[in-house]
Amino acid sequence: MAGTVLAVQVATTQKPFEPKVGQAGKDVVWVPTPQPTVDAMLDMAKLTKADFLVDLGSGDGITVITAAQRGARAMGVEFNPDMIALAQKRAQEAGMSARATFVQGDFFKTDFSKANVLTMFLLPSLNEQLRPTILNMTPGTRVVTNTFRMGSGDDEWLPEAEKRVDPCETSWCTAILYVVPAKVEGVWKMGTRTLTLTQKFQMVSGTMGTAAITEGKLLGNDFTFTVGGQHYTGMVSEDGRTIKGANWTALR
Repeated sequence: MAGTVLAVQVATTQKPFEPKVGQAGKDVVWVPTPQPTVDAMLDMAKLTKADFLVDLGSGDGITVITAAQRGARAMGVEFNPDMIALAQKRAQEAGMSARATFVQGDFFKTDFSKANVLTMFLLPSLNEQLRPTILNMTPGTRVVTNTFRMGSGDDEWLPEAEKRVDPCETSWCTAILYVVPAKVEGVWKMGTRTLTLTQKFQMVSGTMGTAAITEGKLLGNDFTFTVGGQHYTGMVSEDGRTIKGANWTALR
């Protein structure tokens, strides 16, 4: 009987889990994202109630819960089960359990392809490892990272926007936006002309016949380029086989 009482006393005096800055995780240590940075990231993504957001390495759930409070559906992927339980508790306390969900798992092995907004606070090396998967997501998907970019030097996927949140009490106060581009590299027929495109992330070069393309750029499915002083604007179809402008069409 005495042993039972002691066990109950030990169980009731155990402190609830509290995350500690720098605690080890599977791929990274945990560092909290400040609320102003979360707000800036969601603003930059232009998050709406129609969106489905996935946060990779969701930690204490702050980004997922904030997205849910803005009316979006949101899911966090987190490896640490204690962090999952904490995030679920906080979502419940905020009345957001219906829209803010969390899954325990490895984000390298989790399918997040249905998200149209992706948020991340991961090291550059992890961003680069995830980059091929992200680039295969639906064109137009908005990806917002905290502080760390998608590659560097000649191999960098250049962001569409970057904003530092001030005042900043930590080093983790920069929101960086990327938009998944459509895939247009290859040979297209544009009436009697041949459009040959080379693509590096959202930047596009190539030729129309023998004339060089300049200022080629994709923003999701929106494609713009210039040839011989004439500006072209078109949209890539969902199946990636047609680019259609106001008075021109390219097929492959």
